[in-house]
Amino acid sequence: MRTEVFVRRTRIAVPADVVFNWHARPGAFERLAPPWERVEVVERTGGIRDGDRIVLRMKAGPFPQRWVAVHRDYVAGRQFRDVQVVGPFALWEHTHLVTPDGSSACLLEDRIEYALPMGTIGRLVGRGFVRHKLERLFDYRHRVTAQDVLAHSGERGGSAMHVLVTGATGLLGSALIPFLTTGGHRVTRLGRSQTGEGAVRWDPEAGVLNGTDLEGLEAVVHLAGENIAGRRWTAEQKARIRDSRVKGTRLLCETLAGLDRPPGTLVCASAIGYYGDRGEEVLREESAPGEGLLPEVCQAWEGAAAPARQKGIRVVNLRFGVVLSPKGGALAKMLFPFRMGVGGVIGSGRQYMSWIALDDVVGVIHHALGTGALRGPANAVTPHPVTNRAFTKTLGRVLRRPTIFPMPAFAARLAFGEVADALLLASTRVAPGRLLETGYVFRYPELEGALRRLLGK
Repeated sequence: MRTEVFVRRTRIAVPADVVFNWHARPGAFERLAPPWERVEVVERTGGIRDGDRIVLRMKAGPFPQRWVAVHRDYVAGRQFRDVQVVGPFALWEHTHLVTPDGSSACLLEDRIEYALPMGTIGRLVGRGFVRHKLERLFDYRHRVTAQDVLAHSGERGGSAMHVLVTGATGLLGSALIPFLTTGGHRVTRLGRSQTGEGAVRWDPEAGVLNGTDLEGLEAVVHLAGENIAGRRWTAEQKARIRDSRVKGTRLLCETLAGLDRPPGTLVCASAIGYYGDRGEEVLREESAPGEGLLPEVCQAWEGAAAPARQKGIRVVNLRFGVVLSPKGGALAKMLFPFRMGVGGVIGSGRQYMSWIALDDVVGVIHHALGTGALRGPANAVTPHPVTNRAFTKTLGRVLRRPTIFPMPAFAARLAFGEVADALLLASTRVAPGRLLETGYVFRYPELEGALRRLLGK
């Protein structure tokens, strides 16, 4: 059997034990899984010690594959190895090494010995493809590892906290929780169907939340709410959009305010829909709200946190822009038509789109948790909003596809109803003033760089 060896080594300005412990905590695999790959953890036994096991469901094109790996050769603080026992390779042994480089830095090394199936034919057909995938994968993994451990070790990283997260299974929550747990924080999930250790149930519609389940929290991140773009806006759907945010936030904040020891911080999601359709006007946190459903919902949503503010809890209302991730949201819906070469400008193309990459969403929430000077509204968008035309051309360039099929405004309204005017055709040019003032540094400030990282290009 002819084997190949792949090695990636990166110096990280954090002590070796910090980087090793990051890998050993729950959530490390989820943080390291690139967003462009379709990988799901089916089963996990233990962590990274000898005999611990992980079962993955993956897709190679349209074909599902099962991958079972077992950990071996664990050396505390320095090394662990995962070996494929079921999967697509004839051989796969992946050694993770963390070596001190002085007292305040280390070398992170991933070394993979592998053999492709089908012998000579497999090498001829797949060698270059696999090598390219490994280069992309470990470029991403090492970048995320370095960014995460540096964020947790920075001056605002702070000590470990007990954090309650609502909306844990959504796009934002499912990215945030692994980031927090790998950083050593304890996370409790609050949801309608949450069960088991580290989970609390509530029913916002019925007004049911047991305050005793929330004692001992140090911070809360509230992300729950009905998907705004999930379906056409009937009267019933508009009511769900409003009630899921306002009722849930009010119930949570009243409950927190009634605790004997309330948490010190509440980070509560909001949206740049607060500003409405404003053309080329640069919108800052102090800008007046707009008119229409979304501005009204956002004002009521932020106002529902009043009981927490009155109790003395530091409340941060993060007004999120368009969150970019191939795992969900607007970008995920765009990818198929753009990859098929039928993407194009929507409406005039002059409307502004204020965006933020999913990893910066996680970073902004972490920044809000640890920055005492930040309170009230904060625009969670990059400093570089783009027009729809610029976004379209940039996505086409990253995917290497033409963008010559426009969607006129009337067609967007026929397809999506009121959602088109509120989300696709509205222009909202927002500046992240409070984040920049309090020292947040964006991981992905420019659109093309963000798209290339998110899509593995």
